[in-house]
Amino acid sequence: MLVLGVESSCDETAVSLLEETPQGVQLLSSVISTQIPLHRMYGGVIPELASRNHSANIPAVLAEALQKAGRDIAEVDVFASTAGPGLVAALLVGNTAAKALALAAGKPFIAVNHLEGHMLSPFVLRPGGLVPHLALVVSGGHSLVVDVQGAGRYTLLGRSRDDAAGEAFDKVAKMLDLPYPGGPEIDKLAEQGDPERFDFPRPMMHEPHLDFSFSGLKTAVLYALPKLVASGNPHDLDHQTLCDLCAGVRAAIVEVLVQKAMRGLRKTGHRVLAVSGGVSCNGELRRRMQEACDRRRIELVLPPNSLTTDNAAMIAYAGLLRARARDFSPLDTPVDPNLKLAGAATRA
Repeated sequence: MLVLGVESSCDETAVSLLEETPQGVQLLSSVISTQIPLHRMYGGVIPELASRNHSANIPAVLAEALQKAGRDIAEVDVFASTAGPGLVAALLVGNTAAKALALAAGKPFIAVNHLEGHMLSPFVLRPGGLVPHLALVVSGGHSLVVDVQGAGRYTLLGRSRDDAAGEAFDKVAKMLDLPYPGGPEIDKLAEQGDPERFDFPRPMMHEPHLDFSFSGLKTAVLYALPKLVASGNPHDLDHQTLCDLCAGVRAAIVEVLVQKAMRGLRKTGHRVLAVSGGVSCNGELRRRMQEACDRRRIELVLPPNSLTTDNAAMIAYAGLLRARARDFSPLDTPVDPNLKLAGAATRA
């Protein structure tokens, strides 16, 4: 089975081809055209610019993905595309393109939840594929803890009550006037900093539930700035203090994520933990999570860095799992910028 996935929920135009063979799932191509340089000057994503550039980019990205896979569009068995959540105008571009290709080819179409794609991304290249596990999804807009029993069998255990982990990184970075996207910039500076110089709060870390709240951390940084420089201007900070601030913020977020993940494992009894989303490429998070899992003899499954941010391989993989079950979508399935993950209303 050959699946073509399309992703355009935010500022990446992506197409991927994934094939299921008797030897397992093979990633034939994963092409991503990023708009980061375009949006960096605005400090964040401008929806109208994003959708306009998706429309301009998608033909070339599709052609490159097919060329790298060595396949023709007529060979594709299933077309899958992100249906939400995301920016509605951006979603429409990739979603409509995938539907048009499916209609022209007379092949099935599958509408994929973007969060489900992230959640399953650690298993795209894992030998043996998907197994029951605890999922921690940490991206720019979402922090979720999910009990995954199998494809489409998800129970939400925890989520962000305000700022998600990635959102906290980005907002602190903007406060410090660091370039967009802010998370990687904080991670880079934090490598040179002392994480113990600033004692930032670890919200909800010791509470028994698995929800997150990072807005207080952002506020703590805001209040710390005027105490460090009279002007409150981050440009007046010396380089070491800036690095120490970044290290303190990173340490606080990572510690909360690790503790919540370990609590989720104890709650569910799972022996496999999968961490995904853009924040999962954070170097400190990967190190600390690996150490915690090694101590407990838990298998930690992480996607390669190329599959942590928005990509179409994760959409193709989610589509493949749905296609196995013959769970196809009507061509009039709408996009939904607020699409919820299946089981999101259920708490264990």
